[in-house]
Amino acid sequence: MKRVCIYIDGANFYGGLSSINPRYTDEKFDFENYIKYLTKDCSVIKIYYYNASLKQQLNKEPFRRQQILFSRLRKIKNCEVILCKRKPRIGEEGEEYHIIKGDDVCLALDMLGDAYENKYDKAILISGDGDFAPLAERVKGLKKEVDVCYFVECVSDNLLNLSNSRHLINKKTVKKFFYVKPAKLKKPLQQEKQHQQPLKNNSSK
Repeated sequence: MKRVCIYIDGANFYGGLSSINPRYTDEKFDFENYIKYLTKDCSVIKIYYYNASLKQQLNKEPFRRQQILFSRLRKIKNCEVILCKRKPRIGEEGEEYHIIKGDDVCLALDMLGDAYENKYDKAILISGDGDFAPLAERVKGLKKEVDVCYFVECVSDNLLNLSNSRHLINKKTVKKFFYVKPAKLKKPLQQEKQHQQPLKNNSSK
């Protein structure tokens, strides 16, 4: 059975979803079942998810939803959520925005390190970022397979050309793996104990 490690670029994934529909969010994507779909007949050794927490004071509701996603990912077997830092930047018009720093480096180090340590036979990279093209080339040089999952609007042709296999994530994919929160099981109603009253003997003596 082929050993597989999965590396998810959270920021790229979010951007990809938004490119399909601005209302789509990663909180509503069923990562667990999507990974099962990708890795059928394989042994999943490790799942890595890279992102950074939003600034709570600036994005209270998005922050809350993001934390729900992180919590759900941590419950997936063998999944590790790796959170990097957001750094402030000033735009051309003086507006402040934040970018994620270190996520690509962490992903690259983990994938390459795992390849050198022979932890997997195939790496599945869920990202279309062209910065990972040299990484894919190096990992393949170590006799490992590299699959790429990507969005058509957020992908590098160079990265795709270096992959062993590619998996397009489109609207059909998103709808198929739309996350539905499991319904809470209702606690069984406890049956009230019936206190039996002793039968009265009404017969006359």
